[in-house]
Amino acid sequence: MHFRTADLCDAHSDKVQIASPGLQHYGKKSQFYGRIITLKLFEDNSLLRDLLDEAGKGRVIVVDGGGSLRCALLGDILATKAVGNGWSGLVINGCIRDSAEINDMDIGIRALGTHPLKSVKQGIGEKGIPVKFACVEFRPGEYLYADEDGILVAPESLLP
Repeated sequence: MHFRTADLCDAHSDKVQIASPGLQHYGKKSQFYGRIITLKLFEDNSLLRDLLDEAGKGRVIVVDGGGSLRCALLGDILATKAVGNGWSGLVINGCIRDSAEINDMDIGIRALGTHPLKSVKQGIGEKGIPVKFACVEFRPGEYLYADEDGILVAPESLLP
């Protein structure tokens, strides 16, 4: 379904949260949306790896990686899982790696930047809790819309 975040803001400004600018775009999809599922972790992508093994059903994974710029939480192997399992996109408060390969994949990703170092694997983190970054509180089950102009979050679907 085609949408524009600017149009959604115009029609639903009283219902949406708008993320502050700063997250970079990766992947072929500049536009993506879906119900939110959240992860909170720090320099450990074990929970993300496990979640990407599940069927995405068009959902969006929001990862609060604490804003770390010291390692990547997603690379080409996990991005391939995301595409194959039907995830709509990811929004990561942290870094990715293998960006050249990811940019050829049919997925939308927003992240702070890139870093070549992979994360540790200790299984530490939380799933399904509200997380806050980019001036937005991302809550599981709400809806995220992303395009070239930005990221919106709404408590209910804004599309017919």
